[in-house]
Amino acid sequence: MTNATETESTTDPSTDLAAEPGDFETTLYVAADPQQVWAAITGDDGNRAVMWGSVLRGRLAAGERYEYVGPGQDGDETVHVYGEVLRAEAPNLLQLTEHPGPTYRANHAELESRMTWRIEAAGEGLTRLAFANDRWSAGHPSRDEAAGTWPLLLSSYKSWIETGRALPFPS
Repeated sequence: MTNATETESTTDPSTDLAAEPGDFETTLYVAADPQQVWAAITGDDGNRAVMWGSVLRGRLAAGERYEYVGPGQDGDETVHVYGEVLRAEAPNLLQLTEHPGPTYRANHAELESRMTWRIEAAGEGLTRLAFANDRWSAGHPSRDEAAGTWPLLLSSYKSWIETGRALPFPS
């Protein structure tokens, strides 16, 4: 029997979740339906709660630009992360390129990774969320931080979806 990752890699290499050294990949289960998980990841309320007050701006359609914008070094409209929507198939797949915001790195346009959110029903009121952050450009400063940051963020999304409360992040 072939596992889902192998099947996905074989059928559509542009969306595979096969990890390279230094990539981040995880799966978790959320007590909610896929539409609720999608809404938390793409909507203002979930992002404000989890992403330090930022919201996801842009049209979620292939080829469109998006930005995570919120309070930061440049005021309330700081662009923390931006990139291109590679795929958006609500409520099951969101795939984005990622660049750090211009305020963080002079060479921000050269620094890129890919984020893939796979959301699927795993039973009544249960969703399987597979997430990967991969395809890092050489020298991307967030690559080494991904394994520490993503578990906290994903756990916070899970908490927010299930309880209405994001996790209190350590300072």
